[in-house]
Amino acid sequence: MKKLLLIIVMFLNFSAFAQKECEYDSDFTDSIGTYKSTKEYIIHERYFGNNKATLLLSLINAEGLLSVNVQIIKKNSEFIPAKCFNKNSKIYLQLENGKVITLVAIEQESCGEAISNPTENIRVLSGYFLFMKEGFEDLKKSPMNLIRIKFAGETEDFIIKSELKSELNQNNYYPQNYFINYLKCIE
Repeated sequence: MKKLLLIIVMFLNFSAFAQKECEYDSDFTDSIGTYKSTKEYIIHERYFGNNKATLLLSLINAEGLLSVNVQIIKKNSEFIPAKCFNKNSKIYLQLENGKVITLVAIEQESCGEAISNPTENIRVLSGYFLFMKEGFEDLKKSPMNLIRIKFAGETEDFIIKSELKSELNQNNYYPQNYFINYLKCIE
């Protein structure tokens, strides 16, 4: 009987720790409506020599309109060419179940912002992409293994790891399960 009780307690503790908590950057309701945005989450990092690139996502619910904010931060001692989002930009999420989910850009052209400091050049590009109804349920069930971003003039692929120890802040991230763990936060 003690073993059974111990197993039940261990299972309940494991289940409680397996649940991901929702952390919000913004969460408010006013006379205009409701807005909820999760904190930025590191999905991909690429550090090679002086070239550093970080891909971050955050989820947004603005009056029931669900979207993703994509932010790409690049740092280099050399010049960083601009990449732009426009109305034709898309994000393709390849899932482990074989399906590909498409997110479409909100009609807003953005080529980001170049920031220069004495030691390195920094370019930050942000864009908002809408979820389509089809495939939304698949995102809650199947891990993603690739993100393809179609910019205004080119396409770039990001291979998604199951676990990522960030060189930026030394925290552990689980990007393959990002949508599984956090879509509930904006529904």
